[in-house]
Amino acid sequence: MRRKTTTALSLAALLIAGTATACRTTADPDPGTAKGTEGTATGSATGSGSEVDSVTLPASLTAQKLRWKPCPAPSVLQGADRRPGKLPDGTAWQCTTMKVPLDYAKPDGETIDLALIRAEAKPKTESKGRIGSLVFNFGGPGSSGVASLPQFAADEYMKLHERYDLVSFDPRGIGNSGGVRCLDDKALERWLAADSTPDDATELGQLRTRSKAFIQACEKNSSRILPHVDTVSAARDMDLMRQLLGDRRLNYFGISYGTELGGVYAHLFPENVGRTVLDAVVDPTQDDAAVALSQAKGFQLALENFMKDCAKEPDCPTGSGPAARKNTDAGIRKITALLKRLDSKPLKAGEDGGELTQAEALTGMAAALYGKETWVMLKSGLRDAMKKNGDGRWLQFLADFYNGRDKNGRYNNLQSAYTAVICADSSDRYTEQDVLDRLPQFRDASPVFGESMAWTLLTCSGWKVREGSSRTVEVSAKGAEPIVVIGTTGDPATPYEGARRMAEQLGEGVGVEVAYKGEGHGAYPGSDCVTDAVDGYLLDGKVPADGTVCS
Repeated sequence: MRRKTTTALSLAALLIAGTATACRTTADPDPGTAKGTEGTATGSATGSGSEVDSVTLPASLTAQKLRWKPCPAPSVLQGADRRPGKLPDGTAWQCTTMKVPLDYAKPDGETIDLALIRAEAKPKTESKGRIGSLVFNFGGPGSSGVASLPQFAADEYMKLHERYDLVSFDPRGIGNSGGVRCLDDKALERWLAADSTPDDATELGQLRTRSKAFIQACEKNSSRILPHVDTVSAARDMDLMRQLLGDRRLNYFGISYGTELGGVYAHLFPENVGRTVLDAVVDPTQDDAAVALSQAKGFQLALENFMKDCAKEPDCPTGSGPAARKNTDAGIRKITALLKRLDSKPLKAGEDGGELTQAEALTGMAAALYGKETWVMLKSGLRDAMKKNGDGRWLQFLADFYNGRDKNGRYNNLQSAYTAVICADSSDRYTEQDVLDRLPQFRDASPVFGESMAWTLLTCSGWKVREGSSRTVEVSAKGAEPIVVIGTTGDPATPYEGARRMAEQLGEGVGVEVAYKGEGHGAYPGSDCVTDAVDGYLLDGKVPADGTVCS
């Protein structure tokens, strides 16, 4: 759960709504449009894992024409269950592919195809016409933008669609863009269900064996793409995309890991930054251990906030009444007791012989904490699992959605791509002793999630395909247009402090911080205040006041 977002979940809208407060706004930058075919991608990539500081792309790439057609049915790797329907205003989704260099160190060499999707703008008035394209990345790393954008656009982006072509894509290594493949479906199912908190030397050895098998499967099945799925290369892809879409500047909306991608893009191409919003922000100053520890604290906070809210109901499984709302310790003990039982004896999860393991229960709980709307599912899941003859179906359902499993037992490539991207970006390689040394700190941070998150530090141990060049992300973007950075105080996956640090690292006059006092992973569209701040900037160029607070 390092940077993963769960936008693939169609469980509920995970971007939170709230109440309105006033937001002050200021100046209007010109986003600009142009049919650009310039062939140079420049910018320092220091600290971002790139081997190339300046790349001149051949005309075969910069002059290619995007041929939009009706979208085909999504692939298993993309993860959607149906072809996207029309938007409420009748706009049909269109899909295409674009070629990018496999290796930006060899721009004239081998290429890969990236999958794109769009819904063309239908401006309602002549006075406020089309601005250009608005490119979305929904996070992960590993989420298919081609699958995700149609799931959210009808409910969340129709106002933006009045002046923008809504555009998203499968980044390299994801979905239909050379999607990374590691384990087959049955092996991945076993891998996801396996014990993630080893208690002795035998269990630690089993974890070691599973990790080695996963890495070997990635290398065997995806050797061509694995060395080239780093975030810097994905950012360079976006700049070529900007040119082919005909935009002078990139207008961009990044969520979760998409904020990191947006920050890296701004660092590489500050002169090409258009109207940009980063929501649910990854902290660019933290190494992998700090990210994992922050998430342990974030999920623990979100769990306790859920329990306090649940305690208002008489049937809350973690405790009801004023005492339970004031002190969650008793409820936490109930949850840890459940997890301890699951560590030795999984629960029945359905009539088909399925079982809920401790690892899957943790995943299911975490999935439900991404948005307040899904707290009701967490309540049901815990209630059923804690019964005398416990039933694990609800928590298993949540875990399956989070892990990208469909009703037929097939998985998208979220898990594989996630590992490949973070290991290509980061130079951190932790040992088992590193984890053992940090376990007390993680357990203190979260009695529920801490231990499991500590062991995720071994994710890239043994990864030999490509090792990132830095422990943190470089996002300084001097000279870029203002970038609106939104943090949510109750965000479990990307804690609020990350937004403040991202705004600081982008640089004075670039990062514009907006705080949302609420729950969930992502704030837009949320309170009237958040919505007004984002829409005012993206649609009218009105920059919100730095330090705006919404609730």
